[in-house]
Amino acid sequence: MAKTRTEYQCQDCGAASRQWAGQCVTCGAWNTLVEAVIADVKPAAGGGYAGQLPTRAKLGEISATALHRLPSGMGELDRVLGGGFVPGSVVLLGGAPGAGKSTLLLQVATHLSGQTPCLYVTGEESLEQIALRAQRLGLSGAQLDCVSETRVEAIEALITSLRPAFVVVDSIQVMQVETLSGAPGSVGQVRESAAYLTRVAKRTGAVLLLVGHVTKDGTLAGPKVLEHIIDASMMLDGDTGGRYRTLRGIKNRFGSVGELGVFAMTETGLKEVKNPSALFLQRPERPAPGSAVICTWEGTRPLLVEVQALVDHSLGGHPRRVTVGLDGQRLAMLLAILHRHGQLQLGDQDVFLNVVGGVRVTETGADLGVILASVSSFRERVIPPHWVMFGEVGLSGEVRPVASGQERIREAAKHGFTRALVPRANAPKQPIVGMEIVPLDRLSDALEVFYAT
Repeated sequence: MAKTRTEYQCQDCGAASRQWAGQCVTCGAWNTLVEAVIADVKPAAGGGYAGQLPTRAKLGEISATALHRLPSGMGELDRVLGGGFVPGSVVLLGGAPGAGKSTLLLQVATHLSGQTPCLYVTGEESLEQIALRAQRLGLSGAQLDCVSETRVEAIEALITSLRPAFVVVDSIQVMQVETLSGAPGSVGQVRESAAYLTRVAKRTGAVLLLVGHVTKDGTLAGPKVLEHIIDASMMLDGDTGGRYRTLRGIKNRFGSVGELGVFAMTETGLKEVKNPSALFLQRPERPAPGSAVICTWEGTRPLLVEVQALVDHSLGGHPRRVTVGLDGQRLAMLLAILHRHGQLQLGDQDVFLNVVGGVRVTETGADLGVILASVSSFRERVIPPHWVMFGEVGLSGEVRPVASGQERIREAAKHGFTRALVPRANAPKQPIVGMEIVPLDRLSDALEVFYAT
């Protein structure tokens, strides 16, 4: 019989302590230590994720053949995955409640069930609820095996007997290991359940897709080691009252990181948006001050988005700096650069910044567009609608180059833009048909071009 012991685990970082305390000494979080009973179980012989004894081989002797990926049936999802699902891989899909995680996976599972055996495991809903969702979405799940189960040992038995090529577990927070004490959703249960199912996927070669919950600050719930166990991690974002959803790759061992997929929520489920730049550029007929179009780089493709700024006189003692879709700390830095090198003081102004369409821009290539949009709103001067811009602005006022400059310019030219404000190092050597290139060295050069319009 396995020996048991009692310890207190932090629900944020997973650190263990022999006694309870109000604050976790590892991560500093308050009131996160929860009592758990741990059973010391010896690992089975021939352990490891593959379930086999370790083998040794020279790196040059290993055959690096191309992996045969399993297409999901959605081009935007395959883009984020790097080309499709890799056999034996474990993918974690996170998102806020109502974002569409279960809807997306049910669509993929029903599509793949017509080609290969698939298993849909739900621990939060009944089978009748799954059938109602499939009926509402108009999905035919005649070949899809469904089961309502929370014990990972029972799930392993199903995978071993059915031999599915694609398995969905919704969600990892409700799974539990029978030999481990503790409520489902605790740090220990989430960690051990994910490790157990990962070993099963590696041994059988099945694609395992885990659904993960998020905390109130938007991060994946559970221990951080959960993100280290899995092979790929994706986050589905979007306002539950809005129509569009964005799927962003956070980790991917079989493809590039940072890829972005765009979907539209419809009555029949999520539909992929193949041309997101055209979607995010639905601008009004009469342009208004404070609007600028930037060309950002998401993963392996350019994306045109509109940045809107509102600069207004502050009625309080502390001017507000509010950003939606951009880094608030970087906005404060850019306003300081504008004051020092653009001789424009916005210290007594409230500055509100928004990226249209719910897209989150994380790269520094949006600096130039953010500054010019703020100046446009403050001066009440309209930026011409045929302008597009990108570039990083340094602390000394220089406009620095960004990656894939020519691809961004070509993307803007395809959508009808005729003038591009770019760093001088990103200016193409050969002219682009229909596009006037304005190379910039410093922020003052960009302001001169703007005031000359």
